[in-house]
Amino acid sequence: MPNVSMTVNGKPVKADVDSRTLLVQFLRETLRLTGTHVGCDTSQCGACVVHVDGKAIKSCTVLALSLDGAEVLTIEGLASGTQLHPMQEAFREHHGLQCGFCTPGMIMTSVDIVNRKGNNLDEKTIREELEGNICRCTGYHNIVKAIGAGAKAMASGDATQKAAE
Repeated sequence: MPNVSMTVNGKPVKADVDSRTLLVQFLRETLRLTGTHVGCDTSQCGACVVHVDGKAIKSCTVLALSLDGAEVLTIEGLASGTQLHPMQEAFREHHGLQCGFCTPGMIMTSVDIVNRKGNNLDEKTIREELEGNICRCTGYHNIVKAIGAGAKAMASGDATQKAAE
């Protein structure tokens, strides 16, 4: 089996993997980082979003071997110790979740939106940018509120933007 090396949540990892192993499988099954979810197996729901080299991707669409040498950030690496990332805190404060299944992907996508679009996001932009992330429980109202609040909190500098590193 081929070997893959990458940095996941700031830590170097190395493993032998089947050449057909998807990144989401590598994260969940090999590294036991189960915060990244598999929701649809067809790249439509966004529950598997992680950051690779600073950009959001759906980890169910990429082979682990293709990311040899990459920097991967998962929901488990977003917080700094016990200090939640501002976007995680905003989802908690604004009730941006119900069952929580889509939440890791929503948060990772949200951080990417802020990194690309800035901290002053209007509702229309947030809703358009969430295309490709499905929540089966809500009407997205609280998710949109949480992202707006999280974007502003990320601008305040109260917490580090680990995702931007």
